[in-house]
Amino acid sequence: MGNYPPDTARSADRQATAARLWNLRTRLLSLAAIQSDRLVNEKLVREGARKWYFAVLATLDEFGPASQAELVSRTRIYRSDMVAVINELADRGLVERSPNPADRRQNVITLTRQGRRQLLTLDKLLTEAENEVLAPLTPQEREQLARLLAVLVHHHGQDM
Repeated sequence: MGNYPPDTARSADRQATAARLWNLRTRLLSLAAIQSDRLVNEKLVREGARKWYFAVLATLDEFGPASQAELVSRTRIYRSDMVAVINELADRGLVERSPNPADRRQNVITLTRQGRRQLLTLDKLLTEAENEVLAPLTPQEREQLARLLAVLVHHHGQDM
């Protein structure tokens, strides 16, 4: 099943971890995800943001104004959580909420100029975090990892 741990791993790790744990890819994927998630959250918290903020702001930037239901569908944020996220973003002046002229029961969420500036800041932070997490990989390995992760996400029905 390949060498364990990678040659770059510390010798203490080699002595302290069973080979079958190094060879269990789902475990390695989980550990990498935990480390990545921790680093991303730490960077976002320093900016007073959360991952969900980025998901909503990036979606609005790319697709334009949307209903909360559309944002739920496009971001995979739970409907009940989306309400809180939109409230927080609106309170910060990052999005505006207005009635949908076609259906008054529905709100349209629009990215503000301030929201666009915040999105650029979050883009930089997340790029920094990604570069830290992926530091040991070459650009080609990063591309390969992205392709493989996309295959897994698609296979398990979690298309973004």
